[in-house]
Amino acid sequence: MPLKISVRSVLPSREAGDIIVVGTPLLGGRAKKNQRTTLDGFDRALGGALGRLIKKDAFKGKKDQQLSLSTLGRVKADRLIVVGLGDVEKLGPADVRTFAAKAARAANADKAKRLVLGIPESLGGRLREIVEGLELGAYRFTKYMTGDRKPKAELGQVVICIVGNPPKDTKEQVEIGQIVGAGVNLARDLSNEPPNILYPDTLAEASKEAAKDANIKVQVFDYKEIQKRGMKLLQAVGQGSEHKPAMVHFSYVPANPRRRIAFVGKGITFDSGGLSIKPAAGMGEMKHDMSGAANVVGFMNIIGKLKPDVEVHGILAAAENMPDGNSYRPGDVWGSLDGKSVEIINTDAEGRLILADALAYARALEPDLLVDNATLTGACVVALGNSCSGWYANNEATAEDFAAAAKASGEQMWRLPLLEDLKDQLKSDSADLKHTGDRWGGSISAALFLREFIGNVPNWVHCDIAGPAMGDRIRGWDPKGGTGHGVLTFLALVDRVSRAAAAAAPPAPPAAPSVVKAAAPAPKAAAPAAKAAPVAKAAAPAAKAAPAAKAAPAAKAAPAAKKAAAKGKSAAAPKPAQPAGTKGGTKRSTADGPRTAKTAGAGVDDGARQPQGRAKAAGGRKRR
Repeated sequence: MPLKISVRSVLPSREAGDIIVVGTPLLGGRAKKNQRTTLDGFDRALGGALGRLIKKDAFKGKKDQQLSLSTLGRVKADRLIVVGLGDVEKLGPADVRTFAAKAARAANADKAKRLVLGIPESLGGRLREIVEGLELGAYRFTKYMTGDRKPKAELGQVVICIVGNPPKDTKEQVEIGQIVGAGVNLARDLSNEPPNILYPDTLAEASKEAAKDANIKVQVFDYKEIQKRGMKLLQAVGQGSEHKPAMVHFSYVPANPRRRIAFVGKGITFDSGGLSIKPAAGMGEMKHDMSGAANVVGFMNIIGKLKPDVEVHGILAAAENMPDGNSYRPGDVWGSLDGKSVEIINTDAEGRLILADALAYARALEPDLLVDNATLTGACVVALGNSCSGWYANNEATAEDFAAAAKASGEQMWRLPLLEDLKDQLKSDSADLKHTGDRWGGSISAALFLREFIGNVPNWVHCDIAGPAMGDRIRGWDPKGGTGHGVLTFLALVDRVSRAAAAAAPPAPPAAPSVVKAAAPAPKAAAPAAKAAPVAKAAAPAAKAAPAAKAAPAAKAAPAAKKAAAKGKSAAAPKPAQPAGTKGGTKRSTADGPRTAKTAGAGVDDGARQPQGRAKAAGGRKRR
């Protein structure tokens, strides 16, 4: 359940709650005359105890310093926690979100139902990040706990006390922060569900519920439809399980979209390794192997509620990789939706296979930007650890935009290279491609394999989230278990593309001089090009990273618009094809994907790699 969050302009020492957490900048700095601080009123009420503790522990308000003391009923809460913020001007999105998440966790640990959070006026403009941190920090997956294991109390109400005047957009920041927090927590819930509960069909049902909640369109393709459409790689991976594979397509199409973006997620609801079975150690973690798909569900739920002015599609391929007499085998050769044939080397490298069909489906939508995310390789975890994901891009402009989005979100992501000299590892003697290569550089060869299926899509990003998708311990605002890592970056990317498209849009033509007194004013319909979407409005941190004059990579990839401009016609972006069931499509809808394997087979990039990156050093957390 979402928290009940209110914002007040009051000293936290005067507010009632079960626990009070206050953030304080560096102590002893310059302050304006009569300027109030978050600590005002506490020392007097506590009989000087706070001042003595500050002196004893040499508390200076440095970042991450912390004090905790019992109030003995002298203020309107049982416990007071003081957290150092350091130099507030230097706090990034991750710092602010983490501060709020720690406050929420402290409240849950203290069995508090009502939290008072005191913040300085300088953080008033960052309420969205604070609210996100509260929602993400309060998260706990306790659905299946009973008796003594079930928490006796949980945080339900937060009062944010700003020492100063709240910003004018307080209500909007709080609302957006809660929408984002709920979407990330939805992704976490799906990732944490046990595999006997969550399998392809139930993941598809959860997708329908998320789409209904956000009022967006969704299509679900069952096993028969997957076979009919020629998604042979998805069929191969899932046919050995009693729970057959499924594919889900979310569509959010605003009235006049400026750009079209597609996000793809890997949904292996449980990965036993298939006939190339995994060792027992760590296999239980493989319920999280659908975290990429979970991200797509949570992300699209947020998109439907924030309603940006770009068209967004979310596609997930779901399957269960199990050993069976009907399982696919090493040595098999399978076709694909793209049309290429693939030789199977290791059935535990299944993730790239289902992604290949999902990418071929997504490219038929003709997106300006295509992003996929997957818990793909243990090699990426070996390279970057458990808290950072790796990502790849097929051009520098796209890489620049994605890097800026990751920085704005505060999520740890590191760009890795698409090394062309690893491409030969994917050559097969019996098919167009092998799907795995050597052990070394396994994450890179996996990305190169996926690149073979994006066709002519001009801008593509692949995110290998194998490490941070599942937390082995609490980090920042991420809990132990499913984290929803990646969703915040994808939202920042949508915001960035939206603002870049708005900046690149032609200005509204001036109104013709009026001779007749009653002539109508210039129509307002031309104005929306300058209006920012709700996502852009609320993502203040990202604004610094995105110069208004710079177009997103998608803007460079609109040949139709350039042609029209050359002919002296309108320079506005052409109206995209609408998904199935929507109105106003100017050409046959591509939302249903290619009808046959050949339909989507044009213009394939000639660099394909095989991702064999499942190093034993990854401690059993091997993903393919």
